[in-house]
Amino acid sequence: MNTDLPVFIRPLHVEIDGTGRYRKAETVDHLAAMLLSGKWHHRGGARFHHALMRSVEALEFYTDGETARAAFVDAAHEAGMHVLPDDMPDMKKAS
Repeated sequence: MNTDLPVFIRPLHVEIDGTGRYRKAETVDHLAAMLLSGKWHHRGGARFHHALMRSVEALEFYTDGETARAAFVDAAHEAGMHVLPDDMPDMKKAS
């Protein structure tokens, strides 16, 4: 992976550190780090593996980071985590 050239994404905040505790991501490197961290407890799902592969592809081939971002959001939802701003419309409906 070429860490000298970051693959930027639309920023997001994921609830990976516990309920109501969010971590920010601005690059595919950040997404991959979260997927591989000890905080990501739901590693067996298909969406997790898909997100990891899309992240590696984006980093290796410097491809579209938004594909990796979308796969990451799906994996976060599979793991029961909220993602902001993506989940904002759903949160407003629940209020």
